[in-house]
Amino acid sequence: MHGILLRNSRLRATFNAIHIVKRRDFIRLVGSAAAAPALTTRAQQPERMRRIGALSYLTADDPESRLYAAAFVQGLQELGWTVGRNVQVDFRWTGGDADRVRKSAAELAALTPEVILVAGGFLAGIMQQADRGVPIVFVQATDPVGGGLVNSLARPGGNATGFTHFEFDIGAKWLELLKQIAPRTTRVAILRDPTNPAGTGLFGAIQDVAPGFGVEVSALGLRDAGEIERGIASFASTSNGSLIVTPSGLAIVNRGVIINSAAQNRIPAVYPFRDFVIGGGLLSYGPDVVDQYRRAAGYVNRILKGEKPADLPVQRSTKLELVLNLKTAKTLGFDVPQSIMLRADEVIR
Repeated sequence: MHGILLRNSRLRATFNAIHIVKRRDFIRLVGSAAAAPALTTRAQQPERMRRIGALSYLTADDPESRLYAAAFVQGLQELGWTVGRNVQVDFRWTGGDADRVRKSAAELAALTPEVILVAGGFLAGIMQQADRGVPIVFVQATDPVGGGLVNSLARPGGNATGFTHFEFDIGAKWLELLKQIAPRTTRVAILRDPTNPAGTGLFGAIQDVAPGFGVEVSALGLRDAGEIERGIASFASTSNGSLIVTPSGLAIVNRGVIINSAAQNRIPAVYPFRDFVIGGGLLSYGPDVVDQYRRAAGYVNRILKGEKPADLPVQRSTKLELVLNLKTAKTLGFDVPQSIMLRADEVIR
């Protein structure tokens, strides 16, 4: 209903069964939800237990954590893997904290999993530093070649492969959408993580095309909530400004602060993922992240069955979705153009 219901009934059932309190509790609950229909049809002979690691920039109690984990577990289940019966998944949640990321990467490497699922190219690079031998399947990577994760998209050539979600030319599309919904825009602030190469690359790409849209761009950091609030408030002190939020772990962890700051300062903003819009943001244009986690299970399955990441091509997002929060648009006083309404994959009213 109105874009906020989960779009897959089987995923909804798995999602509802997951209540992340402690890491062990989470794994046990996911396992019980996934294993119930399968245990009655399998022989009682014990199966070999395989081990998967998972490294995330989110916190354990973030609703998106449960959704992404449920999609991954569902994907595994569809391929014959059941948590607690023939596979174990060791999750590490870092909350965007740099020290926790490195500590968690070292912990996962010490567990010697057969493959590790990693969210984001930045975390995947840290995981590679922790263990160059373990196979890695990444999701939500912006520039895996430029970031040194793989030699090329077609032939990764190392221990990592996975799924990209953005090409740098998406910056032009974000600017186009902003100019359509807020045509008076002459200044655009780019909220990005300065320590993340993908954020720097996206900022440069947007900067290159900005003159064609008649706008000037500037960069805002997002190291913590205070920097976000101060940066957006300062930028909003002069007129005709809009905001683009580039994808990063810090942006997603701090999405509530970003959305609230944009609303308080009445700044139109375009976001990279639909969860920002579900949370009250104006507009997003980006990939279906849940689908990436489900598809990642396929690569994990192939690696567990003997294939090597070096031989599995990196896959691009197959579909970018436009999501609009009509209530937020009305609150900000924008009349949404019919062109956006017709193009929107999802409208939240």
